[in-house]
Amino acid sequence: MTNRTRTRTAKVPPGTTALRIPRQRRRGFGRRSTQPIVLVVPEQPTLASRAAWAVGGWLWDSRRTWAPIGLAVLALPATAIAHAVFWWAGLVLAPLTAAPLVWLAWTSRRRPAADRTVRRWRRGLASLATAATAWAALAIVFGPLSGPLGLLWVLSTTTAQVLWLRSLRASVDPIEEIR
Repeated sequence: MTNRTRTRTAKVPPGTTALRIPRQRRRGFGRRSTQPIVLVVPEQPTLASRAAWAVGGWLWDSRRTWAPIGLAVLALPATAIAHAVFWWAGLVLAPLTAAPLVWLAWTSRRRPAADRTVRRWRRGLASLATAATAWAALAIVFGPLSGPLGLLWVLSTTTAQVLWLRSLRASVDPIEEIR
């Protein structure tokens, strides 16, 4: 059996990686008795990979908290792709910017709120949804970062995140709400 077909197994301790450098064949000089070089390297993660795992774990554990930012970060390249592929979709989306205002008028008539904070939340959500829909329509037509659209994206994302965090802190216990 030749050396090429025979497998060579080297015992490697757990937690290490064996890097095998095969024997070099030289023409005319051949010393066939030389063995391949086996370099054993310990598997210790680098500081950058440890930091990346720590940040990733923290983001995964607090993913509910960062939902508005995640949606906004996904919306930015989605509108860029839509702008590149079919810019006319923004013209179709433009009339839908009135939908949050229609919802606000409908809820004000059908389910009037006696509490002033409920009315403020409804107005705030309707204005934020109107701004987000208008931004999406304009971003698809003109590009997501053209003109003041980048600033509007940052302001809308920041506002949505602040409102989201505030609503998470102020959420009422369902048992107390029933009483």
